[in-house]
Amino acid sequence: MEYTNVGRFGVKVSRLCLGAMMFGSPTNEADSTRIIHRALDDGINFIDTANGYNGGESERIIGKALEGKREQVVLVTKVAANMGDWPTGGGLSRAHIMNEVENSLGRLRTDYIDIYDASARPHDTAG
Repeated sequence: MEYTNVGRFGVKVSRLCLGAMMFGSPTNEADSTRIIHRALDDGINFIDTANGYNGGESERIIGKALEGKREQVVLVTKVAANMGDWPTGGGLSRAHIMNEVENSLGRLRTDYIDIYDASARPHDTAG
């Protein structure tokens, strides 16, 4: 596997990134977990997800699959997806970001996110 630096910060990621948009639907948890473990075995250390992928199910599956392996992965998740029908339930307001970072940390079963992407428009990440 080839690796490259992310910016100038010394974080090295595999040139291949595992996108997790389909984890939870249509890809079930067992198959998603097998895909994640196979990617890790093959040297992929870069996983991309979002709070809105399948209503947070993608993050939940990744968190469970990475138990005991979290330190092996550079984890990217996005914010902006509409997660509720209230004024700050989506987008990039401070309230939404603060709420969703906590929710993502919980679903991902981790105390840190390596890269938190706030560049997506809300409809880009809706599950």
